[in-house]
Amino acid sequence: MSPVLAGVLQLLALIVALGLAYRPLGDYMARVYSSDKHLRVEKWIYKGIGANPNTEMRWMAYLRGVLAFSAMSVLFLYLLQRLQGSLPGSLGFKSIDPDQAFNTAASFVANTNWQSYYGEQAMGHVVQTAGLAVQNFVSAAVGIAVAVALVRGFARSRTGELGNFWSDLVRGTVRILIPIAVVGAIVLVACGAIQNFAGIHEVGQFMGGSQQWNGGAVASQEAIKELGTNGGGYFNANSAHPFENPNGFTNLFEIFLILVIPFALTRTFGRMVGSLKQGYAILATMVTIWIGFTALMMWTEFHHGGPAFDIAGGAMEGKENRFGVGGSSIFAVATTLTSTGAVDSFHSSFTGFGGGITMLGMQLGEIAPGGTGSGLYGMLIMAIIAVFIAGLMVGRTPEYLGKKIGTREIKFAACYILITPALVLVFTAISMALPTPPNSMLNSGAHGFSEILYAYTSGANNNGSAFAGLSADTQWFNTTIGLAMLLGRFLPMVFVLALAGSLAEQRPIPATAGTLRTEKPLFTGLLVGTILIITGLTYFPALALGPLAEGLAS
Repeated sequence: MSPVLAGVLQLLALIVALGLAYRPLGDYMARVYSSDKHLRVEKWIYKGIGANPNTEMRWMAYLRGVLAFSAMSVLFLYLLQRLQGSLPGSLGFKSIDPDQAFNTAASFVANTNWQSYYGEQAMGHVVQTAGLAVQNFVSAAVGIAVAVALVRGFARSRTGELGNFWSDLVRGTVRILIPIAVVGAIVLVACGAIQNFAGIHEVGQFMGGSQQWNGGAVASQEAIKELGTNGGGYFNANSAHPFENPNGFTNLFEIFLILVIPFALTRTFGRMVGSLKQGYAILATMVTIWIGFTALMMWTEFHHGGPAFDIAGGAMEGKENRFGVGGSSIFAVATTLTSTGAVDSFHSSFTGFGGGITMLGMQLGEIAPGGTGSGLYGMLIMAIIAVFIAGLMVGRTPEYLGKKIGTREIKFAACYILITPALVLVFTAISMALPTPPNSMLNSGAHGFSEILYAYTSGANNNGSAFAGLSADTQWFNTTIGLAMLLGRFLPMVFVLALAGSLAEQRPIPATAGTLRTEKPLFTGLLVGTILIITGLTYFPALALGPLAEGLAS
């Protein structure tokens, strides 16, 4: 079987699996967030944290819950790392330095999982399981909760109440993420991923010295790492490591875990707003971009530019033979079009255009299908921008799902789409202008610029993948990327929740002959165009200096 055919068949198998899971999972999540009943274990949690799950919150109260919980999570994870040297199960590793501890705490709480350290050489079992793995669950649950709050803003009228953050957080963790992650971990263990609490042991000689590995609860963390679109792994090689991702089947299974909740949330959205067709329109937009990016990436990486590519069956540098060009290309697009950041190959070794595709996927705002929750609310923000543009074209006040998009709403949406590009471009410009940060680049010229641009794109968009080559474990990059991750995660949530509150207060507007039909293919095309044009206008100059210049020169 040719490598191209193998890649196409993997993509088709993935589409079938996602299609089978779409309806039951989407409907189940809609029931979870619409139910007024609480499980016994959930009641114990509410009692333990002192929360009343039946109290409705307006957007400011909901936001305070998000920020308070996340702030305490950052503090707890920071202290856990700083005290690691005194904790049992530390495997003899020392406590993490302050700048690295801040960066890692910000990273995992922000659902970014950027790692500028070697996981197997820095973090013991306690930090990995009680710290990082826990945040993989709850940070994903926070993202889904904020998305559900925005959906309620569309679904409700003449009230500013958006639900209860603590209830949404607990339900998302207990009823959705934990059960699926348990099944996912069992599948990974059955296929060869490790799951233990072994210490460091010598496994052989390597280049004249001993080679050592430590064990860990890898399969369980791998499952939620992908399912929650987190991305941080036990090992520095991430999902290219055979302990995390043993074979071609587990590679495809991990891609499935990355995509299944973000895609299924579009059906949850349709159920909750009372129109499945609206959910299908959002789904069609996501699928169009995802398949388009995947096809372009596979074409770029399979493109033969000489005898070496002919022999290898594509651009195999930096890719695992276990997965090949096809599996690596599908994984790279899935992880950068979502906020996952896990890698089964080194994106720095992709072709110039291939590396640009991974960067552009993040710069779209990771909305196709995006992260758990963040992809849905990011796409809904872009839908609001699209109906606003359509309204300007016909001279009509824009409406979406029966809600008028007025001055207040469009300001919230505009602030949302401007925050992340501002963080990326400002931090990149400062890093290139200062004398010291460029010393961390492995390469010079366009590729070196791409390393820094990719790092801040990954951080501010809460992706977490690295271009490789950049020595990011410095005080400058640890601090600034940490700030980019926190600001890129929580500032947009402020405007999402403010927009949700504003929409929930409105009275529904009946559809008329002049109302834009947002469930039709025409709107899907308009939405795809809006996303690509806005992103292209924002990032094109930076992309032209980096991956485009490199691709045209090769």
